[in-house]
Amino acid sequence: MPSPIVVVGSINLDLVCAGKRIPGPGETLKGDKFQIFHGGKGANQAVGVARLGYPVNMIGKVGDDDFGKRLRRGLRDVHVGIRHVSTAKAVCSGVALITVDGTGQNSITVIPGANDRLLPRDLEKSLSLLRSAGMILTQLEIPMETVEYLCATARRFGIPVILDPAPARPIPRKVLRNVTYLTPNETETCGLCGLASGDLTPANVASVAELLLSSGPSGVIVKMGSRGAYIAGADGLRCMVPTFKVKAIDSTAAGDAFNAGLAVGLVGGMSLVDAARYGAAVGALSATRAGAQTSMPSGREVARLFQSAEGRVRRVHETRSRS
Repeated sequence: MPSPIVVVGSINLDLVCAGKRIPGPGETLKGDKFQIFHGGKGANQAVGVARLGYPVNMIGKVGDDDFGKRLRRGLRDVHVGIRHVSTAKAVCSGVALITVDGTGQNSITVIPGANDRLLPRDLEKSLSLLRSAGMILTQLEIPMETVEYLCATARRFGIPVILDPAPARPIPRKVLRNVTYLTPNETETCGLCGLASGDLTPANVASVAELLLSSGPSGVIVKMGSRGAYIAGADGLRCMVPTFKVKAIDSTAAGDAFNAGLAVGLVGGMSLVDAARYGAAVGALSATRAGAQTSMPSGREVARLFQSAEGRVRRVHETRSRS
């Protein structure tokens, strides 16, 4: 049996209200639609791995409320191992209150709840699981002290770690030195490198990635949405991985889908470039449907996307050879 991927991170319930516009202070408006989604970057990535057919276990924390029961059940139903998802007493589960207007702009209030109670002592109870992992995924929706302990422990066990530095915030260098792959998106890259929002471009991504690489991780993968992903490795690897052309309708959790695919590719023996390409396919497909965990594609869907892309390339080559 292959070594499982272990995800350490947040578990949230997203409460989404859609209306013509976002209400101002003290204003009450009639909304058009209300939906509930299972979210949290950690849980999203765990579900992404499970949907690809790879064994995955989650380490996280929910509250002792009805939301917590619902979130645990949702993970179990898609075959994410939840034996190490614990319950915080007298604390609510993580919740995101999201209001979306008619143009797609949103206003979000996040209540971390039980996610803020996931502490190093909780990881100490899961050391046997961490030691058995083929790969560890984590993010920044849990306390930084927990991320620091996790990365140091993984380094001690010789387990590679993929850190998704989201939401954007400063990361201690001692954490980055124990990270195998750092995978920021454009906003997070700008925050980590002191750039103004929007200043990251294909022209300067190489120098920016070098700066991130010098901070400690063994590899950096800058996720640039429809422009692809740039890879810089301590071994000298430098390349841009293109994205897949799809009709995107909702980019929510596309970055989480990318990380899930990247992890599955790496533990499956792919090179970093091929694993990033696989992650790009998973992320692209997730953007073609609404929601976070509900958008995660299956392994068969990813395989079909690769076949379709290869077919398009082959037809282009044949057309050029005839002309």
